[in-house]
Amino acid sequence: MVTKEEILRALEREDLKELQMEGSLRDITRDVEIDQNGNLVLHIFLPRRGVEDILKIKLMNALGDIEGLNSVKVRFYTAQAGQHQQPPQGGMPQIPTLGPGLPPKRKIPGIKRVILVGSGKGGVGKSTVAANLAVALKKASYKVGLLDADIYGPSVPTILGLKNAVVSVNDNQKILPVEKNGLKVLSIGFMLPNEETPVIWRGALLMKAIQQFMFDVDWGELDYLVVDLPPGTGDVQLTLAQNLILDGAIVVTTPQDVALADVKKAVAMFEELGVPVLGLVENMAYFVCPNCGERSYIFGKGRVEEYAKRKGLEILAQIPTEPSVSEASDRGEPVVEAYPESLTAKAFKELARKVVKKVPIPQ
Repeated sequence: MVTKEEILRALEREDLKELQMEGSLRDITRDVEIDQNGNLVLHIFLPRRGVEDILKIKLMNALGDIEGLNSVKVRFYTAQAGQHQQPPQGGMPQIPTLGPGLPPKRKIPGIKRVILVGSGKGGVGKSTVAANLAVALKKASYKVGLLDADIYGPSVPTILGLKNAVVSVNDNQKILPVEKNGLKVLSIGFMLPNEETPVIWRGALLMKAIQQFMFDVDWGELDYLVVDLPPGTGDVQLTLAQNLILDGAIVVTTPQDVALADVKKAVAMFEELGVPVLGLVENMAYFVCPNCGERSYIFGKGRVEEYAKRKGLEILAQIPTEPSVSEASDRGEPVVEAYPESLTAKAFKELARKVVKKVPIPQ
């Protein structure tokens, strides 16, 4: 059975730096109610309105790995009388110091649409999906950029054959993306001395870097900017959602239950942040025998469809596993370019077509 002490310890590990606040979730938690069936109710005291959705995401991060939790409900309270229920009896907790309010959301100058590609966990081929989606959109005659926002594990330079690329700045001190075959690309990997160099940024430093990638880059005129997110539901996702007007998110999964469980968290995060979920991409959906062409569902079949139907989400593409894909990626060639007639390339082209249909370019 989950205990109140276990909940409080988990809340203490999640800080509030993204909200420009000191302390942790535990500091703004007024009361914890949990029954023997694992149904949790949290009473959270807010110094102001407007940060509820972001706090829900942080609560999900803090509590998501606790076994035995059946449901979580949150009741928010403010100090303004008459606008909310009064909190339970007892003294108020000490509220952490609050910094300035969150900035208004903006559009990136010159960019018409911003599409996020995310996943609940690593290892599902999210970066491969993002890179090939960007290439497929470019091949469909759109002006496209690809932002590798996976700060801790940038793999776009490898996938696109840009390991040795470096960025420069223009006369206005704006970062110039690297360009390959008409696709504009920016990655933290271009700024590291080698691919073994770790990135250990957190908090304010990480948020500043992401904001620079958004607003201190000369992207020029783009129809679509595809953003490859880090896996999970962390600081980068929150920073983008706080600062940018976003047009939609694609969530990548594989058929295994462990991947699908984390995808549910990613979908819930985008919903809480008000980012439209365009649909799911089921990567490694089946294996294609290179000799006979027969399909084998080596990771199982049907679980992603069941979840998508239950959530009312569309499966935008089912990407097969073909040996040519990994070979092309290792060579730095996206499969859409290396093997344009393969089943995998055709699936990515269909994904691009559906993205354009769901998020058309404004006239």
